[in-house]
Amino acid sequence: MSYKTLLESPWRFDFPALCNFSNDKLTWLDSAATTQKPNMVIDCITQYYQQGCANIHRAQYPLATKITRGFENVRQKVADFLHAQSSDQLIFTRSTTESINLLAYGLESYLPNTGNIVISALEHHANLLPWQQLAKRKGLKLIVLPFTQEGIIDLEIAETLITNQTRLVAISQMSNVFGTLQPIKQIIELAKKFNALSVIDGAQGIVHHPTNVTQLNCDFYVFSGHKLFAPEGVGILYGKAGSLTKLNHWQFGGEMVQSADYETAQFYPAPLGFEAGTSAIGAVLGLGAAIDYLNAQNRTDITAHEQALIHQLLTGLLQRKSIHVLGNPHSSLVSFYIEGMHPSDISHLLAEQNIAIRAGQHCCMPLYQTLGLNGAIRVSLALYNNSADLQCFFDALDKAIELLT
Repeated sequence: MSYKTLLESPWRFDFPALCNFSNDKLTWLDSAATTQKPNMVIDCITQYYQQGCANIHRAQYPLATKITRGFENVRQKVADFLHAQSSDQLIFTRSTTESINLLAYGLESYLPNTGNIVISALEHHANLLPWQQLAKRKGLKLIVLPFTQEGIIDLEIAETLITNQTRLVAISQMSNVFGTLQPIKQIIELAKKFNALSVIDGAQGIVHHPTNVTQLNCDFYVFSGHKLFAPEGVGILYGKAGSLTKLNHWQFGGEMVQSADYETAQFYPAPLGFEAGTSAIGAVLGLGAAIDYLNAQNRTDITAHEQALIHQLLTGLLQRKSIHVLGNPHSSLVSFYIEGMHPSDISHLLAEQNIAIRAGQHCCMPLYQTLGLNGAIRVSLALYNNSADLQCFFDALDKAIELLT
């Protein structure tokens, strides 16, 4: 196929892996799973280990003081990035998954034993299973909000299901299957109407959409560093000041202790009280570098580039017979299936042609059960992709379809 406008990415050469992929003729279209890292992040991590690493917060020697200062500077960068009111509202975790588990265990004592927890039918397992298990432990009902054909939470039905019995609402900012932005502002307002806590899973959303947690007025917001061009092993849990006080400590160990004897202990409040043990210091510093990198770019240009790419991807898919796109994607990722062909067969043939995409249920088994599908193929994009990547994908897809026909 040909495009009227061939899109080049001005950010591509900031990512050395993309150059290596070009040498290996690998096309990376799996950024929803994890992103490649820019030179700024790689240099930051390399510098940290080459110039000497040290543990944080308690040692007095200059290197430890320097690293502690750098670590806490990242907390402030994240606060500024999210437009939080204070860096004290940011807890470092290992991932989105750990942030949500922290909330599920930390809020267990605060939540009553009556009422319900509300999620949506399009949540991935990380924003389903912790709440499912909490509901079981507390005897709460788990309410699942349905979605429309476009892949968006049905607000009209949500207005009937979120009630004065609702204790907590947890939804994703952006679906990792449909590529759709969810009405998080309206859902948060519904939760507030009934004094229910609100949790927003920003794992897929934040990299593509600048987010202001103060304007959103959510109680909690979580995301992972590795989907934001940072290393693996660092996640963020933001909480409103008053909401963080509702959390019980959930992991215990060094650094989070104010005082302890053999029988009792007192713990720090958030954030340090929820960061037991040694944090992933290098990964946190890398997250700071990733935020520096993004802050140095024109986010409007990035959004326009990604919108143009997704338009080309959708146009190409819909030109081919028997391909069905799931929902009405807004940005960055598209999931689809082909009539009469198993997603795994397509994925296998694309992998043989060095196309990195995902096939399967994308950690959303209940969603695919609702759709009546055994899986789908997901193509996910980032700022470093270009039209040539899509051309490679479509050439490989056409060969795969031809072989399976």
